[in-house]
Parts: sequence; structure tokens; C-alpha cells
Amino acid sequence: MTHPVDVHVGKRIRHRRWLVGMTQQQLAERVGIKFQQIQKYETGANRVSASRLWDIADALDVPVSFFFEGLETNQSADGGSEAVPADLMGDKEALDLVRSYYAIPENQRKRLFELARVLSDVA
Repeated sequence: MTHPVDVHVGKRIRHRRWLVGMTQQQLAERVGIKFQQIQKYETGANRVSASRLWDIADALDVPVSFFFEGLETNQSADGGSEAVPADLMGDKEALDLVRSYYAIPENQRKRLFELARVLSDVA
């Protein structure tokens, strides 16, 4: 049975890989393993050793602590769930949206952000 921490770390590997636009094959080559092993890490089927996680963090240009962020329960002070799900970046569509957002020139991006803020206040 997979451990929840292994699943979480695997999801964080996948999220970061998607965010930087890297394939499983490219990550595997940078780390010196086969892409099937990356698949197993990302699903939590295989546990990532400390040294391998160090190599993956280096290849994805993040600190090792990045893979453990969000492990705490995602509850608000009143005991209810927060409006934004903890696994938001697990959604490929959300990652594509973030990637597209940052591709927009800064002045237009600020205007789009303000529009989104106004629309969310209405909803």
C-alpha cells in the first residue's frame, strides 16, 4: 500500500515538472534513471530515496523542502475547508493557465489580474 507522503511527494514532482515544461524522459535523463521510474515516483508507487530526491530537486531547480510543502491539513481557523483546494496545482489545466498567465506581458498581466479579482468578488 502506498504511503500518503510518497503520493504527495510524487504529485509535487509531477507538478513542478509540468510547471517547467519538462517531460518524464527529460527529467529521467537529468537524474540518470529510466522514465518508467519517474512514472512510479509520480504516482507514489515507488518511494523516492533521499539522494534521488536531492537529484530531482536539483534537476527541477527547487529545494528539497518544496516536495513536502502542503503536507499539513488544509483547514481554516474555523475548521472548514479553504476556498482553494490544496491540490490546485495538480490540475494540468490550472498549470497551463499559470504558464499562460506568466507568458503575458507584465502590463497586460496586471490588468488581467485586476479583472479576475473584480469577477471573483462578484461571484
